[in-house]
Amino acid sequence: MKKLLVLTAFLFGFIVQGQVLAERERSKVIDQILAERFNEVLPKLMDRASIDMWVVISREYNEDPVLRTMLPATWLNARRRTILVFYRDRANDTIEKLAIARYNIGDNIESAWNKEEQPDQWKALVDIIKERDPQKIGMNMSEHFGIADGLVKTDFDEFMTALPETYKNRIVSAQDLAVGWIETRTLREMVLYSGLVEITHDIIAEAFSTDVIQPGVTTTDDVVWWMRQKVTEMGLETWFHPTVDVQRSEQKLVDHITAFSDENGSMVILPGDLLHCDFGISYLRLNTDCQQMAYVLKDGESNAPQFLKDAFQKGNQLQDILTANFETGATGNEILKKSLQEAKDQGLKASIYTHPLGLYGHSAGPTIGMWDQQGGVPGTGDYPLYENTVYAIELNTEVEIPEWQKSIRIMLEEAGYWGEEGFRYVNKRQNELRLIPSE
Repeated sequence: MKKLLVLTAFLFGFIVQGQVLAERERSKVIDQILAERFNEVLPKLMDRASIDMWVVISREYNEDPVLRTMLPATWLNARRRTILVFYRDRANDTIEKLAIARYNIGDNIESAWNKEEQPDQWKALVDIIKERDPQKIGMNMSEHFGIADGLVKTDFDEFMTALPETYKNRIVSAQDLAVGWIETRTLREMVLYSGLVEITHDIIAEAFSTDVIQPGVTTTDDVVWWMRQKVTEMGLETWFHPTVDVQRSEQKLVDHITAFSDENGSMVILPGDLLHCDFGISYLRLNTDCQQMAYVLKDGESNAPQFLKDAFQKGNQLQDILTANFETGATGNEILKKSLQEAKDQGLKASIYTHPLGLYGHSAGPTIGMWDQQGGVPGTGDYPLYENTVYAIELNTEVEIPEWQKSIRIMLEEAGYWGEEGFRYVNKRQNELRLIPSE
């Protein structure tokens, strides 16, 4: 444990200084994290899902989304047909990690196929199954979770043709196991995550400053492309194209469809504007997703108008309502319904569309509303909340502004963690509007 804390503290030091690890060092960290996840996380998830064998099949350039997260750092894709087999012997508390492939897959997954002895890859897989005689064979098939539905028809058909009848009725969906693998975070990952969120906040802070914005000259597109370029120069990546938009007194509030589209057009940023950005980055196979807001000061102003500051606090209020309703075992739809009712009781005009966050930006786990499904989300919204998981706490509240003779929308999004000790933000949240001087 002491060694782990020393290592994570070392890694955290790199990140908080605004630096990122070199590619070779990144690969070491990724593979160390994978080893921990295979040996410590996966056995518990297989027990929870009551699956003793998990078979994951992919072909090169058509990778199962789950398999992509299992490849070592030096494997950017699967090779030929890659078949992974995880076998959990609960009685002996062991887990085997095998590949029906020509070679080991990194240091974590051992090759279990000698093509010279058994030329048929499917028969080699069947031999592994017969030797271990699993009671449930999980495969990545899911109606509701795209990330857990990576098994393609061709591979499934060929596998079922090769599989003896004895085992065909043991095939089950590995949906809950696959989602658990994608959503569950380790201590080491969470230390890294905190630094990654801090980098995200720092880039937004610089973007919403006079280092980037000259009111009356700079456009919202200018800021978007500055953010993209900044991330590239840091050796990182964005997992979606950022957006920056404006709300101002003389323009009416757009509807949700327009607000959530990427075709709002570029606008010149002016004093008195209320700015909003949506921005996320990827690093060490983790992703952030953040929305923050800023106000462009008018001449003579040293702070945002009180009515905008008060409106912003309603956004924080809605965040508090939502996160207070997190409860292990509660479904996304249950959390959504309770939170929206409490928001209404407190006089807020709320919309909640919070999603899992982690190995993917829009990741797998309980969906807590979508912007166009405030009555609940069938399927993904029925999945329960588990501990050691991360969410993009994404929502908005519409606030009437008499001074502008219109409503505005306070739109916020921050990474939040649910663990044994309850909810916390991965690395703080925005508590007040960022301020951009007009000069």
